[in-house]
Amino acid sequence: MIRTEIKVETMVNEIKKTEDNVISTLGDIKRAVADFTDMFADMRGNITDEMLKRGDEIKRREKSLKKRFEETRNNLTSEIDAKKEDFIQIQGKLEQPPIAFYAHHVKDLVFDTANKIFVFEKTFTIEGTGYDTSTGIFTAPVGGLYQFVVHACARYSKYAYLGLVLGGNVIAADSNYDDETHGCNNFGAMVRVNPGAKVWVKSTSSGSVHQLHQNQYRMNTFSGVLVNY
Repeated sequence: MIRTEIKVETMVNEIKKTEDNVISTLGDIKRAVADFTDMFADMRGNITDEMLKRGDEIKRREKSLKKRFEETRNNLTSEIDAKKEDFIQIQGKLEQPPIAFYAHHVKDLVFDTANKIFVFEKTFTIEGTGYDTSTGIFTAPVGGLYQFVVHACARYSKYAYLGLVLGGNVIAADSNYDDETHGCNNFGAMVRVNPGAKVWVKSTSSGSVHQLHQNQYRMNTFSGVLVNY
């Protein structure tokens, strides 16, 4: 009987010990689950924060790229429009007829008045419009860079004082005298001329000892050509 009680008590103790071990193990498992749950929650929070940060960074980069794209597109559009305008202007200039004249034979050779305009009344070359053989004045139909040349011959023992005039101002001048023969000189200028500006040849001095000369061997000429727009 005593042995049976001892055996039962031993079994009860072992059962209690086993129960305590089970309870302890369940507690460990519960704590482990709680720790894992907390760790997972932290990881999920960290992952969410990182994803949000990356999302914000992607949005910022996307916004920056869109801005740069718009700026580049606007700049290219402006450049294309400017080039298009330049092309239109160049095309318009290319469509302009050539402008040139070469006139000769002075109507009145005597320097009888100061600032007299010499009229070269005949032409070898007329391209475009501008030179008037009745007045001796060239009126620029378009603005640009022009080359003008005057060839003038003074009668022997007479003086020739001439000036090339642009818009009322002398831009080139020449004096000529020879007491033995009829002497000829060239003078001129390359100058930028505005549309509608006038160019002519005039006397810069006058009197009875001033006179030009022309014959089959000597010609007085006035020429001009548009070199570039």
